[in-house]
Amino acid sequence: MHFGVDSCCVVIAQDSPTWDMAFHLITDFGLEGPYVGQVLARLYHDAPQIPAFSLFADAPAFDPQHGAYLVAAYGGFTAVGDVMICVVDPGVGTERGGLILQADGRWYVGPDNGLLVIAEKQAQEAAWWWLAPPIAGGSQTFHGRDWFAPAAARIARGELQAVCALSGSPTVGADWPDDLAEIVYIDRYGNAMTGLRGTTLPMRARLSVAGVVVKSGTVFAAARPDTPFWYVNANGLVEIAVNRGRADEVLGLAIGSPVERV
Repeated sequence: MHFGVDSCCVVIAQDSPTWDMAFHLITDFGLEGPYVGQVLARLYHDAPQIPAFSLFADAPAFDPQHGAYLVAAYGGFTAVGDVMICVVDPGVGTERGGLILQADGRWYVGPDNGLLVIAEKQAQEAAWWWLAPPIAGGSQTFHGRDWFAPAAARIARGELQAVCALSGSPTVGADWPDDLAEIVYIDRYGNAMTGLRGTTLPMRARLSVAGVVVKSGTVFAAARPDTPFWYVNANGLVEIAVNRGRADEVLGLAIGSPVERV
């Protein structure tokens, strides 16, 4: 892809589009109900050559800050050229804008509420654009389907136009740390992901979680059953786990619970 600049507007163009890419959804929509399916259907309608997947349908609800660390970690494990549609958007329908981020060759589309900022902070190279306003007639309460998904499809087709480049970074989330020493997600097994990248901690480090000091481990079976430990998960985040148990119940963890190095 290449960029042509006219005043503050950028035309993202592609002379010979290739379809060796994919769409990935990171949302707090949940798997129940029609929402994820409707976004996937819109992507298929607008760019049927490109496969689309739901990476996260249960990011912390109404919580862009904690979701931002999931966007950065899981977006970073997609292929260069892929497009992430990121929607944790309690301000949908308000005057908050829409953003496009290109970070280390991957594209991110979502609301201007901090959800994309950690992906930029952790990237080697990044650039931002304001997304053109949604087309009239779309829903005011479902920008994921009617604004962000169509924009992602136009990026993939090399047809996205009239987007205004940012001179710097968005202000929302600018003060959030690159790594967050809190629980940002709890999976169906009760494993508790933190906003810390594994590269920030040596394996000998001990962490204090809910008043309990936990040592590191490499795999679940290396810990005794019902014993808490921390490890670096498959997507590079420090995660608190209990072998054959639920860390959230054993330690009383919730989204936002602090983690300290001791």
